[in-house]
Amino acid sequence: MKLAQAILQDELQEFDKKFKEAVKSQTPLLDRIMRFIVNRKGKQLRPMFVLLSAKLCGSITEASYRTASLVELLHTATLVHDDVVDESLERRNFFSTYALWKNKISVLVGDYLLAKGLLLSLDNDDFRILQILTRAVREMSEGELLQLEKSRTLNLNEQVYYDIIKGKTASLIASACSAGAYSSTKNEEQAEKMRVFGEKVGMAFQIKDDLFDYGEANVGKPTGNDIKEKKLTLPLIYTLNNCDPKTRRELIYIIKNQNKDPKKVAQVIDVVKHKGGIEYATQKMITFRDEALAILHSFDNKEVREAMEELVRFTTDRSY
Repeated sequence: MKLAQAILQDELQEFDKKFKEAVKSQTPLLDRIMRFIVNRKGKQLRPMFVLLSAKLCGSITEASYRTASLVELLHTATLVHDDVVDESLERRNFFSTYALWKNKISVLVGDYLLAKGLLLSLDNDDFRILQILTRAVREMSEGELLQLEKSRTLNLNEQVYYDIIKGKTASLIASACSAGAYSSTKNEEQAEKMRVFGEKVGMAFQIKDDLFDYGEANVGKPTGNDIKEKKLTLPLIYTLNNCDPKTRRELIYIIKNQNKDPKKVAQVIDVVKHKGGIEYATQKMITFRDEALAILHSFDNKEVREAMEELVRFTTDRSY
């Protein structure tokens, strides 16, 4: 991401200042939690997608900075709420908000972040940008709920998997790119083009994330965690749909009844690796990435385009 960070060096510093201002609170406990969250922020991929999209289509404006802050506020709120739902004690190898402040405070913190994001847009009349990103929040909720529903029935349809990740992950990246483009151009056609681009990137990003479940790298969550939570990811879906009936029955039994047993989870991972599930998912990820890059290469701004391409390739080549 070095090129993207270099091109956006001044803009990211400006964004950091504006984001810290956006999360400030007059309540001492809340302000302390906000500082904790800001100091442990992640790679800032989504704000970079916003700012690069704005730069690719036109120029970065004050509305672009507000859009980047809104995206980060919404994303952070969903992470705080996710940790409550998953009872997760870690986030990016640090204690999570849930671990330190438990359920009630964490839920209220997530609600506060959502409210701050809404007000940031409403107070500045960024109605179209707010509409674009609010739809993403709806789609994220729908994607997560669809995943919970299918984990109970183990419906092993590949299209269902794509529907899930399009909602829970790709929708926010798609909306970040779309709103970023709109913030600099007010052009609906450009915004839609960047939405499709972002959706492709988001699909590749989530497949890469799911592939980490079958590796040894320390990426902030335990290997086999998706299997323990009965989450249907592409490597597993492919394996279950392309193995002999006996193996399929054994795998389904483990996922349903022995998914907390480390040895049994390791057995599932081993079968997925040997049956080609990793290779299949990797190829699908690359297809989504290349479709995104084809859209990107229709733009003229070479410097920003190359920075965006580096960011896209990072989503599929990253080791964490």
